[in-house]
Amino acid sequence: MPIACGSAIPVCVPRLRGIVRSNPPRSREGGARARERTLNTVFLAESAEFQAPTLDDFFPPQVLFEDTWFALDRLMIIRLGVVFLLGVFFMVAMRSPKIIPRGIQNVAESMLDFVRVQIAEEILGKENGRKYFAIIATIFFATIFLNLTSVIPFLNISSNARIGFPMVMAGAAYITYLTVGFRKFGFFGFIKSSTVLPGVPLPIHFLLIPIEFISTFVLRPFTLTVRLMANMLAGHIMLVLFFSATQFFFFESKNWMAVFGLPALLVGVAFTFFELLVIALQAYIFALLTAVYIDQSIHADAH
Repeated sequence: MPIACGSAIPVCVPRLRGIVRSNPPRSREGGARARERTLNTVFLAESAEFQAPTLDDFFPPQVLFEDTWFALDRLMIIRLGVVFLLGVFFMVAMRSPKIIPRGIQNVAESMLDFVRVQIAEEILGKENGRKYFAIIATIFFATIFLNLTSVIPFLNISSNARIGFPMVMAGAAYITYLTVGFRKFGFFGFIKSSTVLPGVPLPIHFLLIPIEFISTFVLRPFTLTVRLMANMLAGHIMLVLFFSATQFFFFESKNWMAVFGLPALLVGVAFTFFELLVIALQAYIFALLTAVYIDQSIHADAH
């Protein structure tokens, strides 16, 4: 019988060994990986892919006056609508006030009294509280009603989660703070009263004055803005996450993962009530800090 690899058997043996080595048997680890890939393919085929919430909700497409300075998207329309309804509410409620309030006037006066008594007069006293009540009440009601849109069906987002309007309200509070201080102490007098602490050794002033200046004149409007925006942004993302997961588990997954739909729904409902607490708390904190800053401006020389 002819031998293709040569006339001597020893010559063929290395070649046969090379052939055997070039095709080693499949290892157990490789087989396990292949089975895992097969199971993953079957799993993805049986269930849709879950889409996690993104920041796209905060930058919707323009719907009116596209590509102009007056372009309006969904969030801007919500802002304008809330401001309009808020103004109409107080105009209707106080158009013909009675000594003994009833109905909508009673609701409006209760809301105004809360801000006047619990925030303005509590921090500033009766005289200054009434003097600066308008700016404090405006900030409080604008904040709380714009926050409420995050839990209203078909709106489901707070425009305060985008930095524009929180920056406007922080700017209004900051300008009021500076105006009050400059009027009472003068420009340099107010800066000196706000940054120089009496009774401190001279070398320590080189450390304290820059810290006080940055914390008082730079960080205050920044922290007012970011605190409100970050809380509303995080709240929206969490609500979208829970209710998107509920929809995914109940209606899109076609396997055993549907059992997670009810827990996701219950957590979403519970977080909605928690978000209501955050909505009211953020409005209260924003208005309270505005009153505190005005009071510090009035008494900048009292350390």
